[in-house]
Amino acid sequence: MLWLPGRQKKKGLGRPRIALIHRPKYDDWSLPKGKLDPGESLVQAALREVEEETGLRCVLGAELPAQHYLAQGRPKEVRYWAAVPVGGAFTPNREVDRLEWLPARKARARLTHDRDRVLVDALLEVLGARPLPKG
Repeated sequence: MLWLPGRQKKKGLGRPRIALIHRPKYDDWSLPKGKLDPGESLVQAALREVEEETGLRCVLGAELPAQHYLAQGRPKEVRYWAAVPVGGAFTPNREVDRLEWLPARKARARLTHDRDRVLVDALLEVLGARPLPKG
């Protein structure tokens, strides 16, 4: 999950901003993710997929909860890390036509799938940020 520190405030940093991607094929808002290539480690796949979908190179931080669900009737496991961009730039592409940096509350509201909202909460916990109110 790509994130940036929030804007500086008098009492420290504000809430982080989270990168959400829009995938025109599914018309959904989600977090960058993808599939392992043969012989690729989970970390290598995470770094490659984030760069392919967003154009951003990143550094992985803490591991976040894995997501398990059915995709086209088959079980799928997706692994996530807190990740900070260190270079690159977004250019719309075949898979992703938009990328938006949103505060956690707005990111959670924009995400299409409930399972992705859990990851926003997990990121805030890892960062030691105040949890968002439920609802």
